[in-house]
Amino acid sequence: MFLTGATGYIGGRLAPRLVERGYRVRCLARSAAKLRARPWAATVEDRVEIVEGDAGDAAVLEAGMRGCRAAYYLVHSMDAAGPEYRKRDLALAEAFARAAARAGVERIIYLGGLGETGAGLSEHLSSRREVEAALRGGEGGAREGGAVPVTVLRAAMIIGSGSASFEILRYLVERLPIMITPRWVHTESQPIAVRDVLHYLIAALETPATAGRTLDIGGPEVCSYLEIMREMARALHLRRRLVIPVPVLTPRLSSLWIHLVTPLHARIARPLAEGLKNRVVCRDDEAVRLMPHPPGHGRLTIRQAMDAALEKVHHGAVETAWSDAGVMPGDPPWAGGTEFVDRREATTAAPPEAVWAAVCTLGGERGYYAANWLWRLRGIMDRVAGGPGLRRGRRSADELLLGDALDFWRVTAIEPPRRLVLTAEMKLPGVATLGFEVEGAPTAAGGARLVMTARFRPRGLLGIAYWYSVLPLHGIVFRRMLRGLVRAAERAGVEKPVA
Repeated sequence: MFLTGATGYIGGRLAPRLVERGYRVRCLARSAAKLRARPWAATVEDRVEIVEGDAGDAAVLEAGMRGCRAAYYLVHSMDAAGPEYRKRDLALAEAFARAAARAGVERIIYLGGLGETGAGLSEHLSSRREVEAALRGGEGGAREGGAVPVTVLRAAMIIGSGSASFEILRYLVERLPIMITPRWVHTESQPIAVRDVLHYLIAALETPATAGRTLDIGGPEVCSYLEIMREMARALHLRRRLVIPVPVLTPRLSSLWIHLVTPLHARIARPLAEGLKNRVVCRDDEAVRLMPHPPGHGRLTIRQAMDAALEKVHHGAVETAWSDAGVMPGDPPWAGGTEFVDRREATTAAPPEAVWAAVCTLGGERGYYAANWLWRLRGIMDRVAGGPGLRRGRRSADELLLGDALDFWRVTAIEPPRRLVLTAEMKLPGVATLGFEVEGAPTAAGGARLVMTARFRPRGLLGIAYWYSVLPLHGIVFRRMLRGLVRAAERAGVEKPVA
């Protein structure tokens, strides 16, 4: 089995499931090391082969596909090629089709985009249709060795933890209680759960009748994007969102707004926003008839798919994400739904154990080694807002254990003598952590390096505004605290009696 896109969102989930079903999978990846780092690739090396190379390299493709019965084409260059993504996609598909024919591949399976046929398609969906034609050997895609049968699966919005569509939806609903939207909010769509997409991708391989067919795949419900957003609000346990459709928002303006509010860059968001104007509903139920789900495992509803995705997000168990295929040029620092980060470090002649001991004495009566008046002011503000403030102190002046309260922090990770993570329990429009890592300094004289990292995952536009409002204070508080910890460690190192 030959698989492209193994480091991407769908391919990264499909590969381990193919392996679980007993297939040997040969994966094409631009970085073999990146793919080997995937847990599934490391644990089943006897059934996973990695071919390092570019999807546009005809020689690499042909050599990689030799001996493979089928090939999955899960490449989409929209994230990497900017305005030229359509030409790039077509060229890649043509190269893949020619290589597959010369290598003797029996089947190609492609995951494309659902949408009405004919004129009026967005550039995004039109590009998907061009790729379909190129894979079949249509205009511009004629190749040596005859046509390889292609199975095209067309899907609309994929609901799953980490998918681009799901992340846009989640962030918009979570951050905006009032939304000004284009008229496409009333366009009908038939979303599909990511686990159902994977079912069809595998079932198509195992169902000979799907060869050479174009099949629409979707969930059991058809509804407007407005209804989908309201369902997301309910899944997030938020108040009903007020949505105001207006006729003046262009795809460009919509993509810039998505860029501001969600993890996706405007260049990625624009073709997606353009595609929302098209009705994306399955034309028939041929896919369901040819590739039925196992008894008791029917297609997930929109709410079931959302709940499953949000549970993965909540437990930090997101299997793959839309950004897995590579870093997107121009991404904001919080891209991928991660967090804002303020990282600082300092080196000292003190030994690592002295630095660790100093870190473990933070808070309580000792305070934070610098600008304690600012910390006290923040504690008062938190108390007024209904939070714990600084009054809780700490259980022990010198010892920290997992789960200990430390003023308005909680010890959520501790690995003596090198790593400590405190999670804020103060009232915040987001989730904040403060981490410390102690390392031996890479110098002949010894010593240690202390790395302090503040992280913040904003909740709503208020969370974003909060981060930027406190960022100037970090230069005062965190810089001085880092210096204070180093001085405390150095004093302890000097005062420590020599055995």
